[in-house]
Amino acid sequence: MSTLLSRGRRRDSYRPGTAIQHWTPEDPGFWAATGARVAARNARIAAPALLLACAVWQLWSVTVVQLDRAGFGYSGSQRFWLTAVPGLTGATLRLGYTLLGPVAGGRRWTAASTALLIGPLLWLGLAVRDPATPYPVMVAIAALCGIGGGSFAASMAGVARLYPGRLSGAASLRHAAVGTLGVAAVQLLATIAITTGILAPAGGPGERRGGPELWLPNSAFRWIPLLVLTAGLAWSLMNDFVPRAAWLEKPRAVYRLKHTWLLTLLQLGTFGSFIGFAAAFPNLIDTTFTPLDPAWSATRYAWTGPFVGVLAQWLGGRPGARMSGARCTLISFAGMALAAIVAVRALPGDGDGGNFWLCWAGFLGVFLFAGLGNGSTLRQLRAVFGGRHRTASAVAGLSTAIAAYGGFFIPSMLALLPITDLLYVLVGYYALCLGICWWYYAREGAQAPG
Repeated sequence: MSTLLSRGRRRDSYRPGTAIQHWTPEDPGFWAATGARVAARNARIAAPALLLACAVWQLWSVTVVQLDRAGFGYSGSQRFWLTAVPGLTGATLRLGYTLLGPVAGGRRWTAASTALLIGPLLWLGLAVRDPATPYPVMVAIAALCGIGGGSFAASMAGVARLYPGRLSGAASLRHAAVGTLGVAAVQLLATIAITTGILAPAGGPGERRGGPELWLPNSAFRWIPLLVLTAGLAWSLMNDFVPRAAWLEKPRAVYRLKHTWLLTLLQLGTFGSFIGFAAAFPNLIDTTFTPLDPAWSATRYAWTGPFVGVLAQWLGGRPGARMSGARCTLISFAGMALAAIVAVRALPGDGDGGNFWLCWAGFLGVFLFAGLGNGSTLRQLRAVFGGRHRTASAVAGLSTAIAAYGGFFIPSMLALLPITDLLYVLVGYYALCLGICWWYYAREGAQAPG
């Protein structure tokens, strides 16, 4: 009788909404009987929560291009700062959330972090109704939207812990791809909400300087019902996982590993470029080409860059690919450098109107190879650390958290420097990363073949 009761309690402990005390995914019997089903259920809810968090994080990238038309008199530099500030807060929070990996990513954390994003969106929706809203208020709202970026690290840590080591890499890659898809989704869907009457009673048409009516508050309000629904699903269907001390030790230990910092440099070049240009690309189009021809619209073309980058990320990180992760990373840095040079040559300047289509193709190339490299560096990281799955997960969390500062660095530099200067600086950095990758990971006899 006691055995039956014990088994009954064990089965009940894995039901939706409960805290799980016993989680051993490395045990084949446990994984086949219980683990795979419970992990899939939790991951299916965590994925849309991560997508929405990334969408909120990058919401300002598409909102700023409509501010001038809605009557806000901000300069081009001020608009770039509004896209940079969420990158700063998001990356900083990601560092903190990485350390909280053992206690983050479960039911309570996912539900609470998702619901927390409703506040900044309500404030943003109300603020953009009035063109007299002070600029410092807009900066504060942008900083709060960066909370969505911080959720990425916690969500990744939670999903990685669900799976056995042999499956955690592929699961993490799928989860990351769904999350970063939120960047493209917000740039496409927010544009539709702004320029159509969806949710019109909540965000009626604001002032505009020529062109069609704008429902600018909809850029924020349309996400709130989805956040409420996802937070409710997370609370009802996910599980909490009791942390183990072993998970708390790894983030501190990886600071002493040389390859932690070398791979972080590579991640800063790949994911940092992806998220940085994702934040800046709409405003970059709007300040360089749209004044020359309104048909070259940020709302029409900007989302294509992040979308291409997300697809390439899956290709670069695909387990079992014939080309090693290190060689794929070499190609990505060479491709980013060449694509950036193409974009520079096609930009307007010195009385020349530039070539929009060539510039757009150049930036698509940057996104393509940045996404490819983001996937391949994660695959490379798994190869470098071999069977040390927890160490690899900790390094991945730390390196991607630092790489997220690219979301601040690139837009902020565009607020201070001409785009051509920034691109040439990045070309130099890509060359440095290419050399590091070849010497330590890709050449014959490399110290840590990846």
